[in-house]
Amino acid sequence: MASKAKPAESADAKAKAAAAAEADADADADGESAAPKRKLPLKLMIIVAAALVVLGGGGTAAYVMFGGAKETKAVAAPVKAAVFLDVPEVLVNLSTSGSERTQYLKVKVVLELADAALQPQVQSSMPRVMDAFQTYLRELRPTDLDGSAGLYRLKEELTRRVNVAISPNHVNAVLFKEIVVQ
Repeated sequence: MASKAKPAESADAKAKAAAAAEADADADADGESAAPKRKLPLKLMIIVAAALVVLGGGGTAAYVMFGGAKETKAVAAPVKAAVFLDVPEVLVNLSTSGSERTQYLKVKVVLELADAALQPQVQSSMPRVMDAFQTYLRELRPTDLDGSAGLYRLKEELTRRVNVAISPNHVNAVLFKEIVVQ
């Protein structure tokens, strides 16, 4: 009898399994599931989101760069050509302390003017400009001209002094053509 009970038990188990499968099929048809749904792993979701951002950004960049939005060309104001005015060469002895040998500074500069109309006005004030250059340059020491920082300070000071001498007009810059310290 024991051998006959096993088939009965297995038939009962099969019947129960079939009933459970039928219940699952009915639940799936209704849209509900007895078993919990599988979620996508968080890593996979982050990777997919990052890929979408990269592709979207790349597509937007390509659209903008390759003519998606046509830019209107702005009409640039015509650039005025700068006017340059030569200043006579200046030769001065530098300020030295007692026992050192005398050193000389030879400077050739050009004034950069904003407009050609200023040239006659600056030319008429040239004696004042030369006086300002002479008095300032004679007070310099050889160490004041060391390095590019020294030349930059010299250029800025000469520009300031020229602008004071030709006021109310002004120059854009003092440009060096030649600087010699002997």
